[in-house]
Amino acid sequence: MKFITSALASTFLAMSLATAHAEPPQPDMDKLISPELLQQIQEFISAEIVTISVQAQNARLTNLSQEKIDTLDNQWKAEREAADKPLIAATLSSPLSVYLARIQGKSLGLFPEIFVMDQNGLNVGQSSITSDFWQGDEGKFQKTYDVSEDAIFIDEAEWDDEVKIWRNQVSFTLVDSAKKKIGAATVELNLTELERRALAGS
Repeated sequence: MKFITSALASTFLAMSLATAHAEPPQPDMDKLISPELLQQIQEFISAEIVTISVQAQNARLTNLSQEKIDTLDNQWKAEREAADKPLIAATLSSPLSVYLARIQGKSLGLFPEIFVMDQNGLNVGQSSITSDFWQGDEGKFQKTYDVSEDAIFIDEAEWDDEVKIWRNQVSFTLVDSAKKKIGAATVELNLTELERRALAGS
């Protein structure tokens, strides 16, 4: 009888541990990503420093060939593993990156990552190191800048097993004062934190 009780206790303990580390249900993005949240994001992304920085890079990297874009992207990926990081350091120390890092910090975990792209899909500024420098081959650029001036792309939610949160990305086309498209921006959302705040406020 004692053996059976011990075995049952072990089973319950294993089930409890499994539940504690199990992937929770995916948050309801339709409810959480409200028009008010999108407006809040677009307000800080439409700051003058963002527009000026993107326009400056567009002017500097006009008519950039795909070969040159690939060279910059490969340089970025190589620098991620190297001690010397001139391209990454220059990008992360720009006024735009400092501004985006400040927005990320003030969000207290709601925006794990923010980055802004130019007309080529190359990063102009970012709050942290991205895996690559060129986003032009991804949905965040192809479903925004390549579509229209007012395009918004809300990507699928993904479970991050390392930090145990649901996250997704919201991307949209950047325009200048004349409503002409100049680039794109991506803001990553911590859906788990967004859901927690929604429940706390309800």
